[in-house]
Amino acid sequence: MAKQILVVDDEERIRQSLNGILKDEGYAVLESKDGVQALKQLEGDPPDLVLLDIWMPGMDGIEVLEKMKAQVPNLPVIMISGHGNIELAVKAVKLGAYDFIEKPLSLEKVLLAVNNALVFSKLEQENRALRKEVERKYEIVGNSAEVQKLKEQIKIVAPTNGWVLITGENGTGKELVARGIHRLSLRGEKPFVEVNCAAIPEELIESELFGHEKGSFTGALTRKRGKFDLAHEGTLFLDEIADMSLKTQAKILRILQEQKFERVGGTEMIYIDVRVIAATNRDLMEEIQKGKFREDLYYRLNVIPLSVPPLRERKSDIPLLVEHFIGEFCHENNKEPKKVSPEALELLASYSWPGNVRELKNIVERMVIMTRGSVIEAKDIPDPIREQPKPPLEFSFFDFDLLRDARREFEKRFIIKKLSENDENISKTAEMIGIERSNLHRKIKTYEIALRKEVS
Repeated sequence: MAKQILVVDDEERIRQSLNGILKDEGYAVLESKDGVQALKQLEGDPPDLVLLDIWMPGMDGIEVLEKMKAQVPNLPVIMISGHGNIELAVKAVKLGAYDFIEKPLSLEKVLLAVNNALVFSKLEQENRALRKEVERKYEIVGNSAEVQKLKEQIKIVAPTNGWVLITGENGTGKELVARGIHRLSLRGEKPFVEVNCAAIPEELIESELFGHEKGSFTGALTRKRGKFDLAHEGTLFLDEIADMSLKTQAKILRILQEQKFERVGGTEMIYIDVRVIAATNRDLMEEIQKGKFREDLYYRLNVIPLSVPPLRERKSDIPLLVEHFIGEFCHENNKEPKKVSPEALELLASYSWPGNVRELKNIVERMVIMTRGSVIEAKDIPDPIREQPKPPLEFSFFDFDLLRDARREFEKRFIIKKLSENDENISKTAEMIGIERSNLHRKIKTYEIALRKEVS
């Protein structure tokens, strides 16, 4: 379909000349003799580009440009003037004009400006679409009270330069929180650089973080910029911060305090401006007590603490998450949209999700790919979820006559619930409820609690 160009000029001769030139190049052309008529042309389906004269009776081109940009912000506009000057050109560009050309009009200049403006506009559209896709991919999905609180905290924290420490179990979405903070911050247009501290070998982590000079060690064939350098003026996300060695922690602390460093094998001092967001699935105070994490680094990072809740504490979000992931994976795998039956959704909502949102996402992807029909039924749910122990029926402890029997039943149901929440991990459950592991083993046998996997 031909690109549509609106020519706005009070001189009929100029309009006709531009009309002929542009139509010869395959464009569709609209004409307006003044600003009022031009603004009406934008209603409904706006053109792809506007050629706008500055000097017109009534409303001049600068005023029309302002109104056009308010009406259609992303519309490319090229200004035309027979009395052009640098001051006018600068003002037009500041107001959002793409280019500024002078009369008498040169055929080559007009066509070049039009082509460049349309190419630039297309690239902008693609960039906006990609940004929306990325934002959707890293969206924090959920309406539970826990998620609403977290989203509100992100909005408060994001516009500041405060450093953030994010804690939460594996798979809860700590990276999404970090990206959300960056996107809403004043550094949102600058780099977001992620460092997975657990995935980088100890002997390479300094090179990864600080970069290295050519020949600084075997295999260093060229100079390499480190993550700190790449994140300059943006955000550096240190994921799994507790997995760094004490030696690396000491260097990180020094750099964070001084905001400068040298590359491995280098002597040049590099100054940086980064906002640091760190994340961990461990209890850092416990790691400090064990001598595995520096206390001074902890207090340097823990300016603003944020905690991401596990999925078992926000189960009301499961239907929304399932719908979101189904849409994402149907699109990625060229599948027709699918739905989930109420029975299947009930099974998913009743599961404890030890792997949190990441586990749910993986399960949904598998079901989208493997389910042939348009509806995911209960039979399509993987066995570990479908065969999970059914929760006991509701009853009142006041139905018991003896305190001993009521206490026994409560303890049994309490242990079943806590085992389910911890994916039947005996050690973790024992620690959570405050008893010895051997004592929990005895109670499981005494109460004849059936587990999905063998107790060791």
